[in-house]
Amino acid sequence: MPGLTVIILTYNEAVHIRRCLESALSVASEVIVVDSSSNDGTQKIARQAGVRVLHHEWVNYAYQLNWAIENGGISTEWVMRLDADEYLDERLAQDIRRNIAMAPDDVTGFEVKRQVIFQDKRIRFGGGVSPGRVLRLWRRGKACCEQRWMDEHMILLEGYSRLLGGVLYDHSLKTLTWWIEKHNRYANREAVDLLNKKYRFLPDERVPEGLTRTAKIKRLIKNGIYRRTPRGLRAVLYFIYRVVFRLGILDGSRGMSFHFLQGLWYRLTVDMKVTETERYMRIQKVDVTTAIREILDINVGGEPGAVDAPFGHQTERG
Repeated sequence: MPGLTVIILTYNEAVHIRRCLESALSVASEVIVVDSSSNDGTQKIARQAGVRVLHHEWVNYAYQLNWAIENGGISTEWVMRLDADEYLDERLAQDIRRNIAMAPDDVTGFEVKRQVIFQDKRIRFGGGVSPGRVLRLWRRGKACCEQRWMDEHMILLEGYSRLLGGVLYDHSLKTLTWWIEKHNRYANREAVDLLNKKYRFLPDERVPEGLTRTAKIKRLIKNGIYRRTPRGLRAVLYFIYRVVFRLGILDGSRGMSFHFLQGLWYRLTVDMKVTETERYMRIQKVDVTTAIREILDINVGGEPGAVDAPFGHQTERG
């Protein structure tokens, strides 16, 4: 069977890392943990599991992952990325083992179905968020992570991808307070993306050719229809779409809490941060990059996300 290396980025993931490593080792010939100065014993747990642990200070998610791909000394034919709070079901593990052994040369990547578990409740509906399709497995040298402030995806440099059976579970065991704080930081970064679409203070971002079809469609809808809909109203319409037209209401009370927080509260927070930044520009008579630094605590003159602490690595929101 062709070898597979799994890359896991960590920062204070002691609550998750054993579960993630057990899942990764069920399919991988090697596991690499790239840690950003954890102080909760994450590195010790990983070393005790017999996996390779590297240290690299956090810049942003894409930079960290691409650093691991380029500097991890990976020699296997296939590479996979997992977040520390993720794990595979048995069918997905079997499909990975079978498909990497049988894949034609022109298949350079595999997508998986990712399902969120929120407050120990599986989120089954809502339209593309859970389950959502993400590219997580690729031939070595055939993919990289795109550099973006938010919604980073893997890009295939050549070939095409197939969808695997089974499910990749995203199941955080951390507190709701942690989840809200994480998404508040996400909202800062997404606000920068929206402000850049209007003020063009960063290089124009085109939709990369190597994105999967699902990621391209979502990106085009977000950059087109969603961005052109009035602020505030678009968050409400998106929430209605998720809970009514994509049957999110069938996820029950905890599921509806997830759709409310991630589909309405989060989107409203992004819009309010954009409005707050523009109001600061008018009142203080400063340019957009200065306002972003003062209001959102992000220095857009550096690497995307360079001021972010390694707080909540998963950013694939679609």
